[in-house]
Amino acid sequence: MRSNGYSAIKDQIIKLELRPGQKITENELAERFQVSRTPIREAISRLSQEGLIDVYPQRGTFVSLIDEEHVEEGRFMREHMEIAVVKLACKKLSATELQDLSENLLLQEMSVKEKNYQRIFQLDEDFHRIIFAGCKKQRTWQSVQSMMVNLNRTRMLSLASEYNWEMILDQHKKIYEAIKQWQPEKAEYIMQEHLSLVNIDLAELKERYAGYFQKQSINK
Repeated sequence: MRSNGYSAIKDQIIKLELRPGQKITENELAERFQVSRTPIREAISRLSQEGLIDVYPQRGTFVSLIDEEHVEEGRFMREHMEIAVVKLACKKLSATELQDLSENLLLQEMSVKEKNYQRIFQLDEDFHRIIFAGCKKQRTWQSVQSMMVNLNRTRMLSLASEYNWEMILDQHKKIYEAIKQWQPEKAEYIMQEHLSLVNIDLAELKERYAGYFQKQSINK
């Protein structure tokens, strides 16, 4: 199936289908995504600027290793923006957007029962995106997402083994109810609790997947 080179490659990097440190070539990617080398070359250039691909002359092109500092920056930005927006959502979300959240929660329930972790991950993202969109903060959401790529890669690493998806689903339901009932203080409290629950134990992940992470400088 043909697809946009940039979006497809970025999606596979986040989902770890293209692993941190993996060597890639234009020919291999063009064949994988059934596109010509031109969009692949453009995608590699763009993803290199975003820090997701490293290009080394005479050595090759590699999926970048996960930068621990970038993970922390993404977590910091997400926490502050999500808390601000969920309070705003209690005043801004329309009946249509509340219905979208309700339908999203039903799909989350089904995916938790099926243990479809990648589907749950996407529905989790969609749940938060709907809240931002309902507050007319789509560009803020895009900025948060651009900062969260390394954080999302660590979340994918811990999907099946460490996430308590039943608890996360329960918190999503409570966030939805607080928004629906116009309770900004309650929504803020639950969102803070929710974001603390999904914090990643980086030390454990680095021990388990040492080859996926950049080595930190002693001077940092």
